[in-house]
Amino acid sequence: MRDLLLQGAGVVAILVSLIHGVLGETRIFARATVEPPRLRLLLRLVYQAGTVAWIGGGVLLLAAPAMASDAARHWIVATLGVVFGVAALANAVATRFRHFGWMAMSAVVALAAAGY
Repeated sequence: MRDLLLQGAGVVAILVSLIHGVLGETRIFARATVEPPRLRLLLRLVYQAGTVAWIGGGVLLLAAPAMASDAARHWIVATLGVVFGVAALANAVATRFRHFGWMAMSAVVALAAAGY
């Protein structure tokens, strides 16, 4: 059961990451005016670097049950719990709890902790 919870955390992490990337491109950068254009490109790439990193974290959560190392499982869950926890807190504070992102990221943390 704990393996399924951990894999569920991985699936939710990947979905949250993909939603983050798509909404960033369609809602934020579609309207943003940033000058010079090189700075706009830099901001977009840095924003999407977070998306790629979160997808990588989701893949690690999916793979953790298949690893034969309890230490690897521990550090994957601990590291990604902190990463998604800080992101959830920042999202909640920045949006005054009016955006669903903090709830989705908190779900990743809760599932990963339950699967630990």
